[in-house]
Amino acid sequence: MNWFEYVAFRILRLFRRLHITRLIRVGPTRMFMDYFKDYEKVSAVRGIFGEKTDDVLRNLKVEFIGFGYMGVDNTDGHLLVNARYLKNGDKTDIYLDVVHELCHVKQFMEGKELFDERYDYVDRPTEVEAYRYTVQEARRLGLSDQRILDYLKTEWMSQEDLKKLAKYVQVDC
Repeated sequence: MNWFEYVAFRILRLFRRLHITRLIRVGPTRMFMDYFKDYEKVSAVRGIFGEKTDDVLRNLKVEFIGFGYMGVDNTDGHLLVNARYLKNGDKTDIYLDVVHELCHVKQFMEGKELFDERYDYVDRPTEVEAYRYTVQEARRLGLSDQRILDYLKTEWMSQEDLKKLAKYVQVDC
């Protein structure tokens, strides 16, 4: 994501917090299972939702956006997915991002504050929880700590933030 996309994503997040996006539609809303086939069979996803997996995924909506990677809308808990990233991104990263964002969907369903501004991104309890689960799945896939660290690094995260997040999720720097 370039800086323009990052700024646009932050502005969109602000719009969503202020409920302005009801006036400005970002993209069409579709059903998760139409685009993410067989995720209801994935053990990591079943680990998130348990016996509710089929119902949650059957009812989960996806909105395709033109910037960023993935996220969860904090007004109704649907997924936000960059269609270009979905098409051109690294398949392992996309898979781990879906697992990460599905953790946020569950957190939203539990009434947790996804974007608690009292915390920096890497200190936010919902992010740490989602990353811990995602790292667990990355290890199950056989990814090395270096590859997991590459996955954790984002454009908006400093080296210090990356080291802090890596420590929280027990990945060696």
